[in-house]
Amino acid sequence: MPQIFDVVVIGGGPGGYIAAIRAAQLGLRTACVDEWRGADGKPALGGTCTNVGCIPSKALLQSSENFDQVGHHFADHGVRVRGLELDLAQMLRRKDKVVKASNDGIVYLFKKNKIAFFHGSGSLVSAGASGCEVAVKGAQNETLTAKNVIVATGSSPRPLPGADFDESLVLSNTGALAIPEVPKRLGVIGAGVIGLEMGSVWRRLGSEVTILEALPDFLGTADEQIAKEAWKVFTKQGLKIELGVRITGVKAKKDVTVEYGDAQGKSQSIVVDRLIVSIGRVPNTSGLNAGGVGLKLDERGFVGVDEHCRTNLPNVWAIGDVVRGPMLAHKAEEEGAAVAERIAGKKPHVDFNTVPWVIYTSPEIAWVGKTEQQLKADGVEYRAGTFPFSANARARALGDTTGMVKFLADAKTDQILGVHIVGPFAGELIAEAVVAMEFHGSSEDIGMICHAHPSLSEAMKDAALAVDKRALNI
Repeated sequence: MPQIFDVVVIGGGPGGYIAAIRAAQLGLRTACVDEWRGADGKPALGGTCTNVGCIPSKALLQSSENFDQVGHHFADHGVRVRGLELDLAQMLRRKDKVVKASNDGIVYLFKKNKIAFFHGSGSLVSAGASGCEVAVKGAQNETLTAKNVIVATGSSPRPLPGADFDESLVLSNTGALAIPEVPKRLGVIGAGVIGLEMGSVWRRLGSEVTILEALPDFLGTADEQIAKEAWKVFTKQGLKIELGVRITGVKAKKDVTVEYGDAQGKSQSIVVDRLIVSIGRVPNTSGLNAGGVGLKLDERGFVGVDEHCRTNLPNVWAIGDVVRGPMLAHKAEEEGAAVAERIAGKKPHVDFNTVPWVIYTSPEIAWVGKTEQQLKADGVEYRAGTFPFSANARARALGDTTGMVKFLADAKTDQILGVHIVGPFAGELIAEAVVAMEFHGSSEDIGMICHAHPSLSEAMKDAALAVDKRALNI
């Protein structure tokens, strides 16, 4: 006998579990289907982000930064440590503990909100105006009937042709978070978010890291001035980054040989102990039975949706990594909550122009809105204001004065068009810019707000004032 729900969510990652929670809050009888298993074989809600992505990577980033600080920077503060040792096994155990706490937190929220959970893979059996059917294949096969279905199946790492992931020598983000010993030589293909973050972790712990990037520009999606500043810092730290690379072969035996053409077209090769491949992600849509029910996918496998996340099938919605837009957990969360509210008859709004980006390296890199190169390409008249952390008292006290804050504002209206940060706690500071842009604020608005002293946020105020050449502390 099929179980009947108002909403069935396929996928328990950030988009899926938030959609389920919001639907339940709105009084809708809700179920969530998810097949992820933890190392213990038990269900592990949270998807890629919680299990092998955002959460464990940030745990390792923090641990590795602590190790680096003790080894190289504590002496500047008058703290001398002798006999520093790395206990990598404990570092990995702590990472796993952080993941487990997040898994358990989602389970608690499901119970609190009376969400039915089905462990297994979900696929569409039928979809129509009168309702939908979802098949659950797991330890116990189930058939669920729902008025609405939300597809939130996430994404998987894109493999490099000719170098399939074995998670021993050739690693995806999953293997990169569980290397049992620090590799002497680590190769990374892809200088995006995952490549830079994982490269940073293992560089701090002692690896010689070489990052190979196909694009000719470093962090091409970031503001060019911020990217250049980050490049200088990362190369000074010891990350070797080659741009304009074309991979021609990967051979994995006891170690890994990577053959490539460099930016000048010359043949090169490196031998590494481990190779992390981070060249993007692909949507998880192959198991949905899209063809069987007529769900429209594009040529890359993404589910086609309108601006409200509706698919071509009645009462079937899709969110997160399986649809257009940036593959970011917080973007998926916003879409998930919004779709639940639309199902309940509300009229929510998600502004993709104010979705922040953060790279959790040291220094952190964060931005929201347009870059300077985008404004130039679009012919928009703008003014820019920058302020370096070297002139910020709190940054000096922290001992980390790397980087700057940059504001871009409309030349006529002063409305904030973009904010870009490279420096300490950039991922936290960017929230002020997101709020200001959501309310269509001006750079003068930020410049007129009283910021606590001494604080890193004062750099936001001074950069905003610098748009009008009024910065006070430089």
